[in-house]
Amino acid sequence: MTSWNTELRLPARESKPRLAGWTIVIDNGVPLRHFEDVIESYGAHIDLVKFGWGTSLVTPVLEAKTRCLRAHEVDYFFGGTLFEKFHIQGKADQYREYCLRHGCRYVELSNGTVPLTNEEKDEYIYRFARDFRVLSEVGYKDAAKSLNLSPARWIQFMKDDLAAGAVKVITEARESGTSGICRSDGEVRFGLIEEILDSEIPVQDIVFEAPNKTLQTYFIHKVGPAVNLANIPFDDAVALETLRLGLRSDTLMLFEEGAGEHA
Repeated sequence: MTSWNTELRLPARESKPRLAGWTIVIDNGVPLRHFEDVIESYGAHIDLVKFGWGTSLVTPVLEAKTRCLRAHEVDYFFGGTLFEKFHIQGKADQYREYCLRHGCRYVELSNGTVPLTNEEKDEYIYRFARDFRVLSEVGYKDAAKSLNLSPARWIQFMKDDLAAGAVKVITEARESGTSGICRSDGEVRFGLIEEILDSEIPVQDIVFEAPNKTLQTYFIHKVGPAVNLANIPFDDAVALETLRLGLRSDTLMLFEEGAGEHA
């Protein structure tokens, strides 16, 4: 999607609402005027906004932000860590009401920090799917714990979550890119990604957290411009779109005829 017609050959991009090629940006406390400017200017490139971890509870302008998102047809949800906080205090029903009260059509359910088995999480997915489009996150905030989760278990958890009613599964990387599908030093766990992509899970049902350009570029090379990416810094929606379209050095040759297939 470009702002004016050119003679350039660019990768096709579905218009919103789309099944694949999602860009999910994270709001970690952006000031209201800046938030409104970004959504008004670049909302066409943003599929969803995640209010990171528990920031929605301490955002005094939350209503103004969600009103802005609805006006520009951008969906939103609250970070899975907030769900985990409600869960650990035995207040999952109150979390459901909290999301409904704020007009969320999506929820993120995770077990990245608290003791919650995947079977228990799937029960929540089944229940919440009656009222919301559920995004399930797989992987742990603790890098060592994630490393001990074998690729086979990752894939099984993802399949189970989808079977329970999740519309997409998110692979954990944190907003720092130092856990889950990444090692603590930020290196991608290439073998894990290969096994996930070689599994029977449709790639359009997977969302990869990619908070920096290195990760974004890797996944675009690996999957293509229609890869679903999350935890994108709030100001980076346009920069990411240029990566998807081969308008930045990192992907410029990727889509040129004769330049080779995706990595």
